[in-house]
Amino acid sequence: QVHVVESGGGLVQPGGSLRLSCQASGSIFSFYVMGWYRQAPGKQRELVARILTNGHTTYADSVKGRFTVSRDDAKNMVNLQMNSLKPEDTAVYYCLVATTENYWGQGTQVTVSS
Repeated sequence: QVHVVESGGGLVQPGGSLRLSCQASGSIFSFYVMGWYRQAPGKQRELVARILTNGHTTYADSVKGRFTVSRDDAKNMVNLQMNSLKPEDTAVYYCLVATTENYWGQGTQVTVSS
């Protein structure tokens, strides 16, 4: 069993920054994919950023140049540094870690508003 917990969400003004962290624990010690998705009200869940064990990253076009995903395999953690936040970044952000199965966190709310 794998337990995934996100932290770091909150309320921030447009142009501000937040850092999300995700900790995975349990019976699996290495995850091929670690990353972040988000879901805004009335919209489908979408990929924000992900990183593979070889360091290859993928970003949504809407966050390129503003968000940075990183991982610490020794701690089974994945982080998302979010800069230059916009109101349209408001969503619940979910951490995903995956091997042959996907494991999701419960989500953390990010609200960008003045």
